[in-house]
Amino acid sequence: MIAFVLPTRNRPERLAGTLEALGALTVPGGGEVLIADNASEQALRVPPLLANGLRTRVVRLEHNAGAAARNAAARAASPNSRWLIMLDDDSHPVEAAEPFAVTINRLASLPPDVAAVSADILLPRHNARESGGLPEVFVGCGVAIRRAAFDAVGGYDPSFGYYVEEYDLAARLLLSGHRVAFDPSFVVHHHKVETGRDMELILERLTRNNAWVMQRYAPEGDRRRMLREQRRRYRAVAEKERALGGYMRGLALARRTLQAQPRRPMPREIWDRFTGLAHARAALGAAHRERPFRSAAIIEPGKNCWAVEQALSEVGECSGVEWTTADRAEVLVIGSLSPGPMLDALARWGGRRVVAPWLAVCGARTGRIAA
Repeated sequence: MIAFVLPTRNRPERLAGTLEALGALTVPGGGEVLIADNASEQALRVPPLLANGLRTRVVRLEHNAGAAARNAAARAASPNSRWLIMLDDDSHPVEAAEPFAVTINRLASLPPDVAAVSADILLPRHNARESGGLPEVFVGCGVAIRRAAFDAVGGYDPSFGYYVEEYDLAARLLLSGHRVAFDPSFVVHHHKVETGRDMELILERLTRNNAWVMQRYAPEGDRRRMLREQRRRYRAVAEKERALGGYMRGLALARRTLQAQPRRPMPREIWDRFTGLAHARAALGAAHRERPFRSAAIIEPGKNCWAVEQALSEVGECSGVEWTTADRAEVLVIGSLSPGPMLDALARWGGRRVVAPWLAVCGARTGRIAA
């Protein structure tokens, strides 16, 4: 049995559209929809049953708990719900290359060390994919999480509010001995309503919360470097979005609260998986062994481009590969470890030899679940 879990606040029309889309799915074994109402100003009115028989329940919170409202909904789920499909009130799975029922059946057959399965999250209004996440860090608007693993690590940390809470949860799942997989046939549409998005507040949260994650989990030898990398990245984002005020507030908040964060440094092997460096090493090494190349260039730099650069440098040190410009390179390497931008870049750069820094994305259209 499956439980769909989604938080909402003051968006009844958008929620109604999501419930209608969930009601159109085929869900073998049945399921339920748990709606965490983050203290909406008016009481939610939802149908008790969707068109496909899914039961709905509203779990009302007395305050806006942000993404951690999912915890309350997860606690209310039936004991028979083995997997929690985390969504937003503007995201939902779709019947794509395979029926959604196939995705559900595949979840039931996964080995127990797979704690979560990331979806291929599409943004229909933007003709692109969701830009967040890493190979073993999921995006909260489209992921299936094993209920037992979620409960064992305590769910989402409420102190994050919104943004980066998935990184913290994924880190705890990896530290508990689990892994995160990716299923390209598990397709989610995220309609990403833009109205009411406060970029100043978003940059404040992104800056503070990313610093918290680095402070909590980076090995001691990497901690300061990673804190600098986060400051660099989100200052650049803030400049692009004209939200430097939010960035500066987030930076001040991070500095005041860093020492209060619980330190749980990851062992090197887990850290390299968490950042995607291990995946970049595997993908670039495999590409060079399959068809050796003498020159390479990085294109479309994005999330954790530093890890792609490091992995490519290691290949170069071992094999004499030289870095050059995109117009002269034998191989183009996508400079992002976020699944969505990788897949979009692969589609854009036809006619050239392009390497994605993650093997699961290189073979994403095979329909296999891969970690």
